[in-house]
Amino acid sequence: MIDMMDIQTAHCRIVPHISRTPVVRCRAIDRWLGATLFFKCENLQRAGAFKSRGACNAVFSLSDELAGRGVVTHSSGNHAAALARAAQRRDIPSWIVMPSNARQQKVDKVRKYGGRITFCEPTLAARESTANAILKATGATLIHPYDDDRIIAGQATAAVELLAECSELDVIIAPIGGGGLISGTAIAANAIRPSIQVWGAEPKGADDAFRSWQAGKLIPSISPKTIADGLLTSLGQRTFPIICRLVDNILLVNEPAIVDAVYRLHEEAELVVEPSGAVPLAALAENLTAIQGKRIGIILSGGNVAMDSLPPRPRGN
Repeated sequence: MIDMMDIQTAHCRIVPHISRTPVVRCRAIDRWLGATLFFKCENLQRAGAFKSRGACNAVFSLSDELAGRGVVTHSSGNHAAALARAAQRRDIPSWIVMPSNARQQKVDKVRKYGGRITFCEPTLAARESTANAILKATGATLIHPYDDDRIIAGQATAAVELLAECSELDVIIAPIGGGGLISGTAIAANAIRPSIQVWGAEPKGADDAFRSWQAGKLIPSISPKTIADGLLTSLGQRTFPIICRLVDNILLVNEPAIVDAVYRLHEEAELVVEPSGAVPLAALAENLTAIQGKRIGIILSGGNVAMDSLPPRPRGN
């Protein structure tokens, strides 16, 4: 498992290539939940998501020889754009495998950064086989979206920055997809402030992390369904053991609550946050008794969404 030295090295490596995103407060949301929240705004990160941290760490840690052959990944969006951007900054080629149902906004962003897109069927098997074919043809290096120590170390730097500004948190919470962000967050939080509780948040329609964590064995997701498209992936072989060891709780959330959280962040905090990034806030809203009076850091993981593309806000919210 990576340690704080790996994370500190990653932070030094990526500083020239990312933004140090702000930590913001919203008193209206604090009053609504009965807690004090600190939002780490990775929705304002380069390429629109925390994924730029891991992607830059992975790309800029490659030797010149390996980097010159380019990089490959498979991703539904945010990692794809982040890797394409990191490759562009290092002036190397990137091949990006995306599912045919990827959101157009995310496809456009990959193209903006010069990524060479290959579309495939929206299954993990299709993504992996397509990526493997490109690897064989090009000799490029695979940069996995989450199951990679360099990615985990890079993602951990968001929590490092949050805890540097907000040292007295009771809880830090992040969304769970493949587990790179929550794994890095847990490692950093445990090293910096061992007393802090580390919580993950996950849609009920894509709850493989919760089921795996409860069962103590890796249970892959089958036909996940959620508006939080960045959280459709299953945990990896690296991320699952970290979650089992260091994550204290995983909260599940319903779809209407996710949509409501996106609207609340937009209307109350003036933040554009994609559904995946709003899942932690939605989870807190559905667990009010557990959070009363607590100081909670929330990593808003991404902001790649057009507000007019969302379903209407649920009635009664």
